[in-house]
Amino acid sequence: MNLERKDWIRALTAHPATVLNALAAELTAGCDVKVKSLPQAGLGLLTLADGAFHEPYYLGEFPLSSCSVELSLADGRRAAGGAQVIADDAELARALAILDAIFAARFPGWDRVEMLIESGVLRCAGEDRRRRMILAATRVDFAMLNNTENDDDES
Repeated sequence: MNLERKDWIRALTAHPATVLNALAAELTAGCDVKVKSLPQAGLGLLTLADGAFHEPYYLGEFPLSSCSVELSLADGRRAAGGAQVIADDAELARALAILDAIFAARFPGWDRVEMLIESGVLRCAGEDRRRRMILAATRVDFAMLNNTENDDDES
């Protein structure tokens, strides 16, 4: 699989949170999970700069959850993982951080995480295709509005 680490979370979130939470709990049964930053759910602000004075203004808010963890196996191996997800679900962010660490370090169960990532990539690709089709259907041709002939000259 040639998917960058930054894209793993998007692929994983194509699956229901219950599936991700259950897998993370199952795969960490033999691990020591140390939470490096507590799972948090809150709001992020989308900031843009206005076109005239280039001053920042807030376009809106979006739900944001994040977490980072460190996993330790009995044999001494360690792995770190983290996740930020646009959702109001701190438990989901923790599960995603755990799955990120497991897959990155190839800890036991990494192949199951890989299967979820691969199927998530396919789901995301299908969603992207549907969005492109909707966008193409709403495209407008403004060429007819740029008619240089003057209707008054024809009389």
